[in-house]
Amino acid sequence: MTQASICTIGDEILIGQIVDTNSSKISAALNSIGIRVTRMLSIGDDREAILQNLRNELRQNEIVIVTGGLGPTKDDITKAALAELSGSTGYIENAVQLEIIRKILQARGLDMLDINRQQALVPDSCEVIPNRLGTAPIMVFRFSAELFGHMCTLYSLPGVPFEAIGALNDVLADIRSHFQTEEIYHRTIMTYGMAESALAKKIEAWETSLPPEMHLAYLPDPVMGVRLRLSIYGGTHEADEAKVERQLAGLRKLLGDIIYSEQDDTLQNTVGRLLKKGGKTLSAAESCTGGMISSLMTSVPGASEYYLGSVTSYAVSVKENVLGVPAGIIEKYGVVSSECVAAMAEGVRCLTGSDYAVATSGIAGPGDGADGNPAGLVWIGASSKSCTLTCSRLFKNDRIRNMERFAASALDFLRKMIESDLNN
Repeated sequence: MTQASICTIGDEILIGQIVDTNSSKISAALNSIGIRVTRMLSIGDDREAILQNLRNELRQNEIVIVTGGLGPTKDDITKAALAELSGSTGYIENAVQLEIIRKILQARGLDMLDINRQQALVPDSCEVIPNRLGTAPIMVFRFSAELFGHMCTLYSLPGVPFEAIGALNDVLADIRSHFQTEEIYHRTIMTYGMAESALAKKIEAWETSLPPEMHLAYLPDPVMGVRLRLSIYGGTHEADEAKVERQLAGLRKLLGDIIYSEQDDTLQNTVGRLLKKGGKTLSAAESCTGGMISSLMTSVPGASEYYLGSVTSYAVSVKENVLGVPAGIIEKYGVVSSECVAAMAEGVRCLTGSDYAVATSGIAGPGDGADGNPAGLVWIGASSKSCTLTCSRLFKNDRIRNMERFAASALDFLRKMIESDLNN
């Protein structure tokens, strides 16, 4: 199978000034055409480090994709390093990229300067894929087997994510025309409510019995739960799909409603699909999650079809005066209680006229509550026109992570209520 490495260049990544989002998107794109990514590497703005690392990556991979270091300023040294790496004898001006640069500057009301024109200069050892979204062209360097032990290609892309990802289709087309690609079949199962270690123990026998060509990966996330990804390399789509489907029958029996989706998904997407399927609407009353549930739900395109809104009832006065939680409930049971979240959920459902409502109240931390409730405790209420259910969860994380888990747990609890209604 053809292997690839992804390298980012720039001190700004190594010092944490910016987050590298290019590598994950490039990796996913390569994977989609049957190219296996072996490594992701970040390199600082140092000529020797760039040369040493890129030589090593080219020895071990047929494809190396580099992003960054192609700007017009003196600290952008990738082009010069690549010229040296490829044995370039000079630079030539790429007319197509120069015209793109001219149009970009004209659209911004700027004059063409020498520093802009220099971006159209490329080593005479490379091929050029025009960058129609920016000023730095995509440079393609092809190396013979004599230099690195096998034929290989290096693609140099701009570091700006909009430009790098915008160039991917052209890069993938070039890869397809020069390299053999193979089928990679992935199937993702989304689970929530069981820790990775407990999940692994529960499905240990099932995992051990998987065919040798099938690989299982655990990918935990505090909001999305634990992804289980099954992969088969080098087969055919139809045959691989049938093999995975046979194995999933056993997994479904083991995990039941811990599985919330059989595609790479999120809880908010799943809840949204269930609401649309039933033609129902949702509202939220949030205390300890501070609007996080609402943020998750509205992050889904088209959420206005089913999500009506929320009340962030952080203060007791808002719980009582807006949501209508009886003062007697709070006096007797406290705000972090089954009784309080039940009343909150019912209150916001009546207030908005939604079919379903979800509510949270808890202690995000870092300190315990004044009433003795421990940090990390959350009560969740879910209400429909026919019933109201509550549950509690206890997490031991920092404040932000607790809030994330509170919100995710609330969506999962709500998800199970809606599924039950749809199945009855």
